[in-house]
Amino acid sequence: MVTDDLLNEFKNRMHISHDTEDDNLKELLSFSIAFVEDKCGEFRLEGESNIDKRAKELVLERTRYAYNDAVEYFDDNFLSAIVGLGLDMALSKEGDFVEEI
Repeated sequence: MVTDDLLNEFKNRMHISHDTEDDNLKELLSFSIAFVEDKCGEFRLEGESNIDKRAKELVLERTRYAYNDAVEYFDDNFLSAIVGLGLDMALSKEGDFVEEI
C-alpha cells in the first residue's frame, strides 16, 4: 500500500510541489512495489533494516524511471542491485544472512 509518507518522499526527491499528479504517482509507486516484491521478495516500506531500506530505494528509483517514461532501462541499470537484494532476502529467510550495521 502506498502511504502519504512514501508519496511525499518521492515528490520531494523529484522536486514535485503540486498535488495534481498524486493519483498517478501513487499508481506508479504501487507498480514499483509490486515489481520489487516480485523480483526480490516481500519487504517493509517502513522497515529500518538494511534489506528494507535497499528495497525502498529500488521502489523509488523504479518509480523515477516510470515517471520519466524510461522504465524499460531500469532492469539493465539496476540489475546488480536487484539480484543482490534478491539473494540477500533469500539468505535472510534461510537464516544465513548477517546484516551489516
